[in-house]
Amino acid sequence: MSQSHVDNKASFNPFSQVTSSDGSALPPVNIKQRFNALWLSDVHLGSVDCKAEFLLKLLSQTQANQIYLVGDIIDIWALKKRVYWPESHNLVLQKLLQLAKDGTQIKYMPGNHDEAFKSYTDFHLWGITMANQYVHQCISGERILMLHGDQFDSEVCISRTYAKLGDHLYDVLLFLNRKLHQIRHACGFSYWSLASYVKLRVNKAQHAIEMYRDAVLRYAKTQDVQAVVCGHIHQPELSLHDDIIYANDGDWVENCTLIAETLTGELQLLRWSDEASTTKVLKQFQLNVQQAPEYKQKVA
Repeated sequence: MSQSHVDNKASFNPFSQVTSSDGSALPPVNIKQRFNALWLSDVHLGSVDCKAEFLLKLLSQTQANQIYLVGDIIDIWALKKRVYWPESHNLVLQKLLQLAKDGTQIKYMPGNHDEAFKSYTDFHLWGITMANQYVHQCISGERILMLHGDQFDSEVCISRTYAKLGDHLYDVLLFLNRKLHQIRHACGFSYWSLASYVKLRVNKAQHAIEMYRDAVLRYAKTQDVQAVVCGHIHQPELSLHDDIIYANDGDWVENCTLIAETLTGELQLLRWSDEASTTKVLKQFQLNVQQAPEYKQKVA
């Protein structure tokens, strides 16, 4: 193992106290935002491209009744290629475990990069419930299906060879994205995703995104739900299709986005703003809010 690998490797102990780099306890949590539910996917802890620092800031200032981890949270594929586990990745995992311990309901639906956890379906691990897919009921009564989305690969990829080529090209794009971020950070500029900018301007990528969305929606229509939340393709979106809301919560590799259900019944697509050090609403839908009296009492 090279010296650079050792320098980037933190001791992996999810049960240890959450501490800062000097070993002292982190400062008290300053809650700025409160939600009924949050959906996070494609964090890719263990990958050099993971924006763990941004996610840790979000989790430290946000309170939610439920948090849904919609796949590819830990990138086992990346860890098999290279052991990379810096302190920031350790702190994100510890923060999630601490939230579960403190009463936040957390459900984890593994994806393809963390598929080793799929064998633990319907199992409670460290206070987190594992499931292949799950249905969330909003405070307004709507039902939201959630799944990672890797099961639709065969409906999207033209061929296995083309898919592998796409993965390699994406790795190159993320490398360039990482180097640009380092340069911008050194110059005092906030984070900006080159990878997302390029993807939105490549016709083949756009076609694959459309095929994936169509496949997810076809499946959602068979599940008696009003919305579906997924991840997998690293393309955040919140849109309405034939009375079903399609919500892709994006990723924490290039976009730093998530889906949230507010306490007033909105479904939001949020992006972390490095410059403002908080989230910004990209798009939202108002759900039909008919809160039960006991829920109103709980919020009050």
